[in-house]
Amino acid sequence: MKSIRLHAAALAASLLVAACGGGGGDEGPRVPGPSGAPTAKGTFTSVVSFGDSLSDLGTYTPATATPNPALPYLGGKWTTNAVGGKLWVEVMASSLSLPITPAVMGFAGQVMPCPLAVACTGYAQGGSRVTDPVGNGNSAGAMTIPVKTQIANHLAKGNFTANELVLVWAGANDILIQFSGFVAKASAISPTDPARSEKLLTAQIEADAAVKQAALELGSYVRTEVLGKGASYVAVLNVPDLAITPLGLSLNANPATKAVVPVLSGLVSTFNANLTVGLDRAAVHLVNADASFKTLAASPSTYGFTNVTTPACDKDKISFATGGLVADGSSLFCNADVGLLVTGADKDTWLFADSIHPSLGGHREIANFVAADLKRIGWTN
Repeated sequence: MKSIRLHAAALAASLLVAACGGGGGDEGPRVPGPSGAPTAKGTFTSVVSFGDSLSDLGTYTPATATPNPALPYLGGKWTTNAVGGKLWVEVMASSLSLPITPAVMGFAGQVMPCPLAVACTGYAQGGSRVTDPVGNGNSAGAMTIPVKTQIANHLAKGNFTANELVLVWAGANDILIQFSGFVAKASAISPTDPARSEKLLTAQIEADAAVKQAALELGSYVRTEVLGKGASYVAVLNVPDLAITPLGLSLNANPATKAVVPVLSGLVSTFNANLTVGLDRAAVHLVNADASFKTLAASPSTYGFTNVTTPACDKDKISFATGGLVADGSSLFCNADVGLLVTGADKDTWLFADSIHPSLGGHREIANFVAADLKRIGWTN
């Protein structure tokens, strides 16, 4: 995922969209969803991960290089980076005593394939979408290899096996890009345009349709290219409501942008509903990350969090550390060990690193609820 910027002044009149309640997928009866996943304990020899920055194990680490030999890289992952810090995928792999590293690393046209003979199965990349190769940050040099191609790259090494634990978490960038597109279209409509309401509704419907398509495509890839090519143990996570991230909360707190928050939530609902449709009767386990994040946000102290609303990474400190090159507070360049957090912030007890990405503590909790889910269905001890 990647943060987006909004043009607040042009959004104040989008009340029609708020009244409509955002997207939410097609009306009609709900389908049962995934079914038939294994119930026996898995004998895992590797973990394979596909997705975006929420699971990116360090693809763009070279972009954070520094001239300091004691600190060769400033960050590398979208979190509160620290020595020994692990994303949820790494925590899951460690719990199974299995290694996992990025499949490739690089930036701005330079690509370094993983040099290891094994463990190069972390395919997720920051900015990546489900199908479209032009993801968030692509124009600035990020590879943003889409999930469709990530899966194809793994298949180039051979089919999946029943001994692989396959983790898939994608869709947030498709949602953010469509939401950003909606915002741009809304910004371009004059408040005095007599057809403003119709144009806003059309823009919302278009965004909703594109998100629906991405969700159905992801379901199709999991069916045909993952399950259909030999995988047995496949867990797919849905997308948490972005309205409860610092991004969504900041929009809600601003009277000029408050009206678009239901659109953002609606696009998440559309994606999740259609991902369920796309995986109907597929033998996968669907992890309800949306529900887990909402539970955590409603009772943060229960899970050891002291702040679930404010980014832990300090924009000004990151800007200074990067010579002004990174001014948006991106957690890719955040480092808790060298004092780049907000004064008083904690890399583990504050839930968010930046406007949308979890801290190391957040990743710990993601791993906890995924692990609990897999244990509940019998895949692990």
